[in-house]
Amino acid sequence: MTILKNRLFWPAAILVVLLVVNAFTSNQFVTVRDGHLFGSLIDILRGSAPLVLVALGMTLVIATGGIDLSVGSVMAISGAVACLLISDLGNQNSVGSVLLIILVAIGVSLLAGLWNGTLVAIIGIQPIIATLILMVAGRGIAQLITDGQIINVQSGPYATIATGFFLALPVAFLIAVAAVVLITLLTRRTALGLLLESVGGSPTASRLAGIRAKRITVMVYVVSGGFAGLAGLIYSANIKSADSIAAGNLIELDAILAVVIGGTALIGGRFSIAGTVLGAVLIQALGVTVVAIGVPSDLTLLFKAVVVVALCLSQSPEFRAKVFGRFKTRTEAIA
Repeated sequence: MTILKNRLFWPAAILVVLLVVNAFTSNQFVTVRDGHLFGSLIDILRGSAPLVLVALGMTLVIATGGIDLSVGSVMAISGAVACLLISDLGNQNSVGSVLLIILVAIGVSLLAGLWNGTLVAIIGIQPIIATLILMVAGRGIAQLITDGQIINVQSGPYATIATGFFLALPVAFLIAVAAVVLITLLTRRTALGLLLESVGGSPTASRLAGIRAKRITVMVYVVSGGFAGLAGLIYSANIKSADSIAAGNLIELDAILAVVIGGTALIGGRFSIAGTVLGAVLIQALGVTVVAIGVPSDLTLLFKAVVVVALCLSQSPEFRAKVFGRFKTRTEAIA
């Protein structure tokens, strides 16, 4: 069947299965309380917001043939900058001051992305090495900002971006939706998407065709840094503190996994925003389901790995051809 050959069919099917499991195992799947939506489904959507943002930036970077390993560290830097500045405010509930601090933190994250883009596109360092530098150094920078301590804040406006609601929906989820819509419009309604795929498919050919490949490469790393910074703000606002060690820890691997699940080619030249979002939500749903069905904490990562391997095998045309081809042959022999 044609639908079975669609690359997004199996991730979507597994996501539906996970949601059904959550519907039967959780006390409240979706409910309305004080005019807001709550329940395990809402927890999945809200919890997936940081990963969706990071994976969006990662998708653009991978589409150009690169990779960004520094997103977790940029998250830590962003949260550290925001919480440090908010903690110094005389009135932490000042909306104007908090908004200005958020802009400053995102600005710092954009500069981190600019650093990566410069190393990759201008200086010519391999993307995995260039971003590995900031991946390691970024944690140190975040610890320098926080002086190695966890900075706690008590700011209502800042907490709103992670735990607040707007039109009954979580603000964090709406931020992720806005980012997805923006990137989709920019890449599918303008020539930007084609330029990204051209640069990822062949940087030399795209340059000879008149495309400013270096400028586009720098741009995607800047965008990736900005989205990582925004994700870091949501993370730190959720726990009302800056934890430079835990913030964004290993999220780069989940982001790469979400991109791969969504059908984006790791060698560049092809990307899917919808697939990336599906992959990110699936990973978050898997994490929530593991807790809901009572998998022991020491087996959580192994359980997730088994599910991911099964998913990747189901997406492989060669694997499906061997398994279903052999099954079909046996059926025909019996008939």
